[in-house]
This record gives sequence, structure tokens and C-alpha cells, in this order.
Amino acid sequence: MELRELATDVYACLQPDRGLGWSNSGLLNRGGGVVIDTFWDLPRTRALIEQYGRVWPRPARRVVNTHHNGDHCWGNQLFTGAEIIGHRRCAESFGKERPEAMQALRALTDAPDAALAALARDLAAYDFSGIELTPPTTLFEDRLRLDLDGLVAELIYVGPAHTAGDVIVHLPAQRVVFAGDVLFRLCTPIGWEGTFDQWGAALDTIIALDPAVIVPGHGPLCGVEGPRELKAYLQYVRAEAAPHFHAGRSVEEAARRIDLGPYAAWTEPERIVFNVARAYRELRGEAWDAPIDVGATLRAMFELRTSR
Repeated sequence: MELRELATDVYACLQPDRGLGWSNSGLLNRGGGVVIDTFWDLPRTRALIEQYGRVWPRPARRVVNTHHNGDHCWGNQLFTGAEIIGHRRCAESFGKERPEAMQALRALTDAPDAALAALARDLAAYDFSGIELTPPTTLFEDRLRLDLDGLVAELIYVGPAHTAGDVIVHLPAQRVVFAGDVLFRLCTPIGWEGTFDQWGAALDTIIALDPAVIVPGHGPLCGVEGPRELKAYLQYVRAEAAPHFHAGRSVEEAARRIDLGPYAAWTEPERIVFNVARAYRELRGEAWDAPIDVGATLRAMFELRTSR
């Protein structure tokens, strides 16, 4: 982990992008302290607290969750007594993912199913024991303004894009945006709920704010080139998927046939399977929150990874 000062009393805790779950966090060291996203397990969140302890005088009074995925909120319980803030849809989605299920999965490194064993190995760096899901209790709809002893933080709902409850945090005076998983930087995104159009609109919202520094949910810091590149990737995948859909090809076949060009250098390019599946869902006219067959999609992703 790396603690990076972005502006006076504004910090990011960055993790190297090593794949599944390696997310970023933020700290606003004003108004009693605000942490933007916790980490996927308790040991990693304790290490996050140690990093922030280098610059904050005492535990933060508030935690903001940018969305409900566990790698951004399963450490919430360690901020005892803190006000936890999120979008209504973020709170409603808590419990869709279960830590006990993830803990069971990570033990299957010797499973005869090669895809399942590979997923277990990806999870081996984590320890999901002891997690008590602690959802946001302060909820908002569109915007929420926090005045932190003169440091203004604007929480803006931009979902459903990556998930139903996506929120970004904008610091206007410092020209900093904490983007959550609306932005993956130089790593291939996964979208759970939402549409390509709404995700693109969310990225446009970030660009319009004209930040000097953006903290993505995953990957290194960037400027507005980050959301521009991710929007171009999403548009490219949707456009490339359409002819395969109309030709009757499967998601897996389409993902194999699409030439990723410059995006092939992004980490985990096999995640294109998830994005083609989203394009197919939209082309079938399904709802933005239609269920995803996660097991089948992960298996297809593993097969694509091993075939290249």
C-alpha cells in the first residue's frame, strides 16, 4: 500500500493492480475525518487504517462507500461508531455478496474444476473471516454536500453504471475526484448492473468536473485521460459485440474474436467476457439489472485467459 498526499488534508491509499479486489481508498483529514471506501477483508483494512494513522489524529468519524462491492466496503465494521454514507441502492445491495461464501471459495485451490481452482488462487491473498456486513445508514438520492471545516466534498450519484449505487466524491477546490469503480485505470473493467450509456454518462460527469487528479477504484492515479480512455473502451466493445450478436455467436465466441488492440495491454483483458455479456443483454432488450450468470461468465473468462 502507498499513502499519497493529493492536496492539503487529502490522501489516497493506493494498492498495486494485481487483479481481483486490489482497490484504492481515500482520506479527507478534516471535519473529524472521512474515509472513502474500505477494503475487501479485515487484515487489509487494518493495514489501511495504519496507513491513514500516519496523518490523522484519531479514527475517522465518517465512511463513504462508493458502491456495494465487497472490495470497497467489507472493512466498514472496523470504523466503530462512524457514520457510514452511501446511496440508497448501495445499501439495498448489501448482502448480495457474502463473505462466508468467498471464504469457502478461497479454500478450493485444489478443486478438479480448473476455473474454480483459478478463482480460489486469485482469492488466496484475502481472509474473509470475521466480516460483519455493515451497510450505509446515512443514505442520499442524487447529491450530498459535506462541509468538513472548510473542505467541501460533494457526493454525486452517477449510477447505475458499474453497479446500481455508484457514487463519486468531488472536491471542487482541490480539483480531486474519487471515482470508485466508475473508473478502472489501465485495467479491464467489470460491470455488474447498469448500461453502457449510463456508464459513459458517468465518465462524462467526471470529465466535466475537470479534475486535476482522479483516484480510480482500481489502478493508478490519473487525470481526465483516464475516464476518456475507459469510455472509448466501453464504446469499442459494444460496437464490436453487435455484429457477433446479430450473427448468432455466443458471448464466449464473440469475446475470442474481438481484437482488443491497445486495450490488450490492460491487466486482465479476459474480462471482456463480462462486457460482451453486458452488450448482449442490452441487445436483447433486457433490464439494466437483469441477473448475470456469474459462474458461467467466470468460467468463460478463465477459458479465454488460458487460450491466449
